[in-house]
Amino acid sequence: MRRGERGQATVLLVACLLVVLIGAIVAGAIARGLETRADEQRAADLAALSGARAMRSAYPRLFAPPLVDDRPDPRHLDRAAYLALGVAAARATAGANGAHEVSVGFPDADPVAPTRIRVDVSDPVEVRGAGRAPVRVSATAQLAPPGTAVAPGAGQGEYRGPFAYRQGKPMRPDTAQAFDRLAAAARADGVALIVVSAFRSDAEQARLFAAHPDPKWVARPGTSLHRLGTELDLGPASSYAWLAANAPRFHLVRRYAWEPWHFGLALNAGSASLGYGAARGERPAVGVPDFVPARFAGAFARAAQRWNVSAALLAAQADKESGFNPFARSPAGAQGIAQFMPGTARGYGLANPFDAAAAIDAQAHMMRDLLRRFASVPLALAAYNAGSARVAACMCVPPIAETQAYVAAILGMLGGAGDSAGVLAGGLEIRLVR
Repeated sequence: MRRGERGQATVLLVACLLVVLIGAIVAGAIARGLETRADEQRAADLAALSGARAMRSAYPRLFAPPLVDDRPDPRHLDRAAYLALGVAAARATAGANGAHEVSVGFPDADPVAPTRIRVDVSDPVEVRGAGRAPVRVSATAQLAPPGTAVAPGAGQGEYRGPFAYRQGKPMRPDTAQAFDRLAAAARADGVALIVVSAFRSDAEQARLFAAHPDPKWVARPGTSLHRLGTELDLGPASSYAWLAANAPRFHLVRRYAWEPWHFGLALNAGSASLGYGAARGERPAVGVPDFVPARFAGAFARAAQRWNVSAALLAAQADKESGFNPFARSPAGAQGIAQFMPGTARGYGLANPFDAAAAIDAQAHMMRDLLRRFASVPLALAAYNAGSARVAACMCVPPIAETQAYVAAILGMLGGAGDSAGVLAGGLEIRLVR
């Protein structure tokens, strides 16, 4: 090789080495930057979750009465103290994980009970060649109401009444009667129905979920509708088309679009039978909470008795909808104390949504229908707020911040009113939603 060519090769080799060296430096800087960002994100995530846990623990206290016998109730917590608990927990966790420039806020504008907490971390870090620069990350955690995941039975009590047996499977007596009528009609059409499964206790559901831990196909323990004694898994597969066409005539509704074998009894699905509003029995709690204005108390009691829906549930819902303002109007066009849209009002025979007594009766009627369809108070509330189609598509509380906060707030108010559903406030799920 001639001398000039050797010189050119040397220059080329040096240039290549420089490129490799620079690349390694840049790659190292990027890796360090990514590692730093991951550390900051982890701190933000943990801080948001910690703040949400503190809020979940305090949530029921927001709805406890401030006074009992004219004395301050130590259970009561005002909004400012509730938010302060979330901020303190988030900041403490962020600091324990190495974050220092931390801001905490609440994205929801709910005037009583925000359910989301956001943590922003912007600590300055050393960046080679650029000095110190902030790495900005954020995380938002939410208190999600029961049923946000596919768990429509969450919070409902296991059926404790008498059983009837069909093909050796236990079920509520009224469910058995409905099945008898369904099976007779099927036989007349040449279809022989098989009861694959009926009532399952929480303990049985736990064993089943342990063997098949997929919540879309097997509900988590304590959330299965089968615990109500109203649900039937039917076969054989050749009967599915007949069932889809005929089961509704016998008040048996298909619960899930993806389960052609699962039908539930839609009758007697008031809030009490789902574990809300009464400690025992099937009748609703007609005692009207103290926070209801006296002029509406009678209307709530009458509607509760007529439609088998807890008066406390109806009252908490009306408070959230309108603050008991019979002349309320929303920007979307909802009207009255129960915030009916005009089309929905017509469907329930409500000529004047601003007539409080008539609107409360229509509200109870609609909630009774939603409870029959979904067999779940959280899902019925979600359908009232977001529409039945959105709930039916997933059999869940849809991932809509307004709807999730609406459901959570009403369940919290039920706890403050002494309703049996109050245990759910502590059972709100916590999840990252960033």
